[in-house]
Amino acid sequence: MAKFERYKLAFVASLLCLSLPALGQEKTGRKEGFSLLPGTARIILIRPQIEVGAQSTGGMNEPNADWTSQARENIAIALQEAQTKLGNVVADYSEEASGEGPLVNQYTRLFGSVASSVIEYQFFPGNRLPTKKRDKGFNWGMGDGLSKLSSLGNADYALFINTHDQYGSTGRKVLQLVGAMGGVGVTSGVHIGHAGLVDLKTGEIVWLNADLQMGGDVRTLEGARKRVKQLLEGFPGKPVETDENAK
Repeated sequence: MAKFERYKLAFVASLLCLSLPALGQEKTGRKEGFSLLPGTARIILIRPQIEVGAQSTGGMNEPNADWTSQARENIAIALQEAQTKLGNVVADYSEEASGEGPLVNQYTRLFGSVASSVIEYQFFPGNRLPTKKRDKGFNWGMGDGLSKLSSLGNADYALFINTHDQYGSTGRKVLQLVGAMGGVGVTSGVHIGHAGLVDLKTGEIVWLNADLQMGGDVRTLEGARKRVKQLLEGFPGKPVETDENAK
């Protein structure tokens, strides 16, 4: 019996670790001194990285191709609508004959990794590194490799967007309910979004909006519009109008 109790306690502890709330998390960062006036820059919108799946009872991600396809279509429409409200020329990325598309996709994934590091090591006060304190400013980058890509043309900045969603399965929701009855918090669903503006000359991230608890069901057009509004909230230059009840 004692052995069983130890296993039970270990299981409960693991659930608690998985479901800790994002207390005090910041969501946006901007390079010190950076400003972007309307009508002064050309921005390339890199093809967004969009992944949608289900969250199994045990918390594992189960990719769903149909949901992902729906989300890509819906977010593309929402972004097209939002581009005219950003105050500067925003053009969709076009590989043309350069053959650089796969390399740009790698930079998109790199952006996602850097954005995740920003969330963990700067946006969460408890995890903030000494070099990422508030008085040290916002200093993150992706290297200067982007400046060498001919397919980015004469653009000044690249706008990267990543979203990752896992919708809780029936089993996960049942586990959440059982956990609540036993006083154990279990989350159902994962909704992460990153949007960032990168200086193509230096590779510096001059503006970032990153959140582990995004709203909007990207499988629907209205949900995708809500998600895009949240992703572009606080965009430099001319911010997108936001809904106070977006979440």
